[in-house]
Amino acid sequence: MEEKRILVIDDEKNMRHMLAVLLEKEGYQVDSAANGKEGLDLSLESFYDIILCDLKMPVMDGMAYLQSFQDSGQESTVIVMSAYGTLDTAIEAMKLGAYDYVSKPFKADEILLTLRKAEERERLRKENRLLQQSMRERYSFAQMIGPSPAMQEIFATIEKVADYKTSVLITGESGTGKELIARAIHYNSSRADKPLVTVNCGAIPETLLESELFGHKKGAFTDAIRDKKGLFQEAHGGSILLDEIGELPRQLQVKLLRALQEEEIKRVGDNLSIKIDIRVMAATTKDLAEEVKTGRFRDDLYYRINVLHIGVPPLRERQEDILLLIQHFIDKTSKRLNSEVTGVSPAAGRALQAYSWPGNVRELENIIERAMVMANGSTIGREDLPSYLQPQEETVEYFTDDENLSIKEASRKLEKILIRRALEKTEGNRTQAAKILEISHPALLYKMKDYGLD
Repeated sequence: MEEKRILVIDDEKNMRHMLAVLLEKEGYQVDSAANGKEGLDLSLESFYDIILCDLKMPVMDGMAYLQSFQDSGQESTVIVMSAYGTLDTAIEAMKLGAYDYVSKPFKADEILLTLRKAEERERLRKENRLLQQSMRERYSFAQMIGPSPAMQEIFATIEKVADYKTSVLITGESGTGKELIARAIHYNSSRADKPLVTVNCGAIPETLLESELFGHKKGAFTDAIRDKKGLFQEAHGGSILLDEIGELPRQLQVKLLRALQEEEIKRVGDNLSIKIDIRVMAATTKDLAEEVKTGRFRDDLYYRINVLHIGVPPLRERQEDILLLIQHFIDKTSKRLNSEVTGVSPAAGRALQAYSWPGNVRELENIIERAMVMANGSTIGREDLPSYLQPQEETVEYFTDDENLSIKEASRKLEKILIRRALEKTEGNRTQAAKILEISHPALLYKMKDYGLD
């Protein structure tokens, strides 16, 4: 066990000695103080994982110590002890920041169990802090690739609106990164340590969607065997992303509008309203303005969620982002695949930039992962890309009604194709291309000039 530091604050010398012997035997490093003032001085000088503090002491009692310790901003876990305690005393100590309360006299196993619980709680707190830090880094602007003016404008917008509760509507084609932008807004806001709940409105059956969003009371319908929290309650204090909101049935659009306007929800089968504090973001691939015109989407809900609109451009409209995205995905994937790939060849890069990307950034990421698996060396070549990204070969049709049947002419066409392919494969290295073609280097230079391949 990693050695933990514990501070024991108690005016009884025998208690301090007994706890020191017990805890040192269990592998803890123990310091002691005879009153709250001595304890406060020690706990401000150095960090203790856990502090055991008696409540009734001279000079400074436990409650005064708790208040001063809390005001100092220290993060140690404090457990209070007392032979005179009541439930009210314990509650008051908890309000002042104590983690737990132990009544004297106590058995050795009892204090050790309390310490184990405190250590587990601190471990979970640390894991949560690391997770939040990881999420902030993952969705920071440094991790969002987009040097194009359109993406830089989106980043500037995220920075401006992140801390406001304003509803955000994010639109764009499938695979453009709408959810990534929603996560960037949440994790760059003051709500970052609270939940971000994502719900795909098109993936949940209509009959279950209301219960999923708002929850239900036991007995509200046949399968409601217990009370259930809805996703809006789960997101309380944080944010909710309503993905594919254009798929939301009209009858639920009314209830969603009420929830947004009143900032409260009603569970299915319940007459009581529950207050909620959430930041609402919505995403869709649909043109909601057109959906309003056709009557499939309520205009009042549309205006409610469309306070701030972020339109994510498709990848084909921001070609300057492609090469950086490629490198980002290589760096991101190489460790997971244990791959030696570190980049792409110029020919592969040109092919990737020239493609129209109907699947946008998601398609690009999938293609890069596939190419990394197919690649033999440290560089993704054009031959590692899917067939639809390969060069369209010239075809030599030997037998058509009007075709010249000259073997000499057909041979020239085929020779030109093979030379071009050899040059692409070797990325323009003429010496290597000549070896592949099994001709001399001077012969290759002559033929390149003859066929206009300089």
